Amino acid sequence: MKIMKSLIFILFLSFFLLLNPSKVVAQMSFSCPQGMTYIPGGTFRMGSEHSDFVEEKPVDDVTVDSFCIDTYEITNGQFAQFVKETGYKTVAERPLSKEQFPNLPDEQRKPGSLVFQPPEEGIQRVAYLSWWHWVTGANWKHPFGEESDIIGKDNYPVIHISYEDALAYAQWDGKQLPTEAQWEYAARGGLQEKEYTWGDQYSAKNANTWQGIFPFFNTKADGYVGAAPVGSFPPNGYGLYDMSGNVWEWTQDWYQVERDNMAHKTNPKGPERGYDPKKPQDQLVHVIKGGSHLCAKNYCSRYRPAARESQSPDTGTTHIGFRLVKNL
Repeated sequence: MKIMKSLIFILFLSFFLLLNPSKVVAQMSFSCPQGMTYIPGGTFRMGSEHSDFVEEKPVDDVTVDSFCIDTYEITNGQFAQFVKETGYKTVAERPLSKEQFPNLPDEQRKPGSLVFQPPEEGIQRVAYLSWWHWVTGANWKHPFGEESDIIGKDNYPVIHISYEDALAYAQWDGKQLPTEAQWEYAARGGLQEKEYTWGDQYSAKNANTWQGIFPFFNTKADGYVGAAPVGSFPPNGYGLYDMSGNVWEWTQDWYQVERDNMAHKTNPKGPERGYDPKKPQDQLVHVIKGGSHLCAKNYCSRYRPAARESQSPDTGTTHIGFRLVKNL
């Protein structure tokens, strides 16, 4: 009798799958942990043929398996729970190591991080990257220095997160950082070869980016100057929020200037090592994706799925966070 019931159930399930494949796929999404979204596997065109950035080429078909991904960027509230349970101290909360910086005096080894500080308003001649300042005491709890805090900002994306910090959180949560291919595939939301996560036309209402002339003035057409609470802008086709702008997000992949899609076909984590000739001081760099609230049309413009940037794994800033995946 039990065998007969099992056979009847299998036949019914097979018949239902043939008639309603989309409903079955939708039901599979419930296998994702709370706060995550199911992404059905598939093949997509990775990179961009329309971009002027060489690092977004070549474009090729890349296939990813189904996976779950955080619906939102990891928030201050979530990271605070992790720290409460583990006692973890982020890289920005630790003194700079003598091994890594042997020539620095002790007073300059105090914990801190990089903070965006724009020049005075009005277009002027400024040194490249002069808007970044090392601030003692800046970290995820004090994003702009010791006098700042995140009170009332539990729902904002956590920032000043290094690659090591993101890995530690992922291990605690039983998840992984996304590969670059997973991240880009999810960011596209089912759209093929579109410029943005929502289509081909830029809109300040679809993402937290910089409107105006960076770094001198921001028109705030999107309603924000800095980071916004997660979920403040419309989701993409997969129901994911802030895959464009707000804060940059870490991926597992090492960065190489020319995108090696063959590496993605044979190794989901991409190339074996990372290097960016624009940053020779950083021996190994990872890929970050998504752009941030500091990306403007005249500078960066990397709030697009195909866009990518390099980042030293030991460095966090006021515009770098992360989200995680769960491989099925």
